[in-house]
Amino acid sequence: MSKSGSPVQGQKTETRQPQFVESPLCRFDDLEDGHSRGFDPLSEGRDTMFIVRQGDVLYGWRNNCPHYENARMAWKKNEFLNGDRSRIVCGAHGALFDIASGQCVLGPCLGQSLTPVPLTILDGQVFLEEPYSPGLRPRPGRHHP
Repeated sequence: MSKSGSPVQGQKTETRQPQFVESPLCRFDDLEDGHSRGFDPLSEGRDTMFIVRQGDVLYGWRNNCPHYENARMAWKKNEFLNGDRSRIVCGAHGALFDIASGQCVLGPCLGQSLTPVPLTILDGQVFLEEPYSPGLRPRPGRHHP
């Protein structure tokens, strides 16, 4: 990139546009009731979204706390919920979010909400319903497909 931000001749530019993901994220039955699981739909090398299952309902959310840009939510792999699994918890700040609405109910982002990821279930498989935008900005020096 030049100082003006324009691409330098011969330099590749990455697309950060939403992409349609045709393959399923998983099977519905692979998601344990009352638990959460992270996903990397665009193969970016990290979970950029997560799903919480409550009974027959799935809730999809971006893995990004509204309090601080780029703060990932999980406190460990696939753990996006608090101890009694009644709320989504931000592992970075301890903020608590309503599972169904994504609204922060306790913490530094009170009143703000997580970004929803619309899902659809077809023949027992879970798909993204809409084109999906890449997650966090690429790390310098790392290739992202």
